[in-house]
Amino acid sequence: MDEGRLDLSVVRVRRQEITQTLLGETILLTDEQWGAPSRLPGWTRAHIASHLARNADGLTRVVQQLRDGLPTSLYDSEAAACADIERGSERAAMELQVDLDASASRLHEHFEELFNMPPDRLVALTPTVTVRLDHLPVVRMNELVLHQIDLDIGYTYENIDPQAAHWLLAYNASRIGRNSAQPAIRIESDSGVNAVIGGPGRPQVAQGPDNLLLAWLTGRLVDDADHHLPKLANG
Repeated sequence: MDEGRLDLSVVRVRRQEITQTLLGETILLTDEQWGAPSRLPGWTRAHIASHLARNADGLTRVVQQLRDGLPTSLYDSEAAACADIERGSERAAMELQVDLDASASRLHEHFEELFNMPPDRLVALTPTVTVRLDHLPVVRMNELVLHQIDLDIGYTYENIDPQAAHWLLAYNASRIGRNSAQPAIRIESDSGVNAVIGGPGRPQVAQGPDNLLLAWLTGRLVDDADHHLPKLANG
């Protein structure tokens, strides 16, 4: 992702809009619909709801740690996070919806504290993921957008806000970086996101709108061959 400073006030508005879209789409889901399979192998929609709520709490925890001058981490451990998600997925529709809403509200309140912190401070989320402080809302936005697609209730990559798609494409390209597990690919989006990912060698070129490239890069595009996009190692 472009390591430049992001305008937190603009990102804040987009993140909150995406949050409200998710809550609006899930409010009428029944117990049976929550228990149905999602697009993620082995996960029901209830697993995704539980994950999103615990992710919000994890980011809230990170902001509190930053405020208190403590080492940062999203979760106590990966095992504990997985156990929390599994337990949470067993709840009824109303409990899932309340948890999604309440955890998002807590995070929204705590994210306001970021305005009083150095935007270029590096923040460790996991042992392998570190981001700039002012990119933390984009981390949350990434979870909301991709998992909203995974819920498989009508939201697709075509529904992604263009500005959000630009940020998220850059973020995901940065996360992959020059990973030799992937073929060399140059990403050239219509909005100007330019990044080279994958291993050595002459890169293939992936061109198109940000939302399409985001879906392709994150495995949310099942017909990438129809769009003449390079094949990824995980696809």
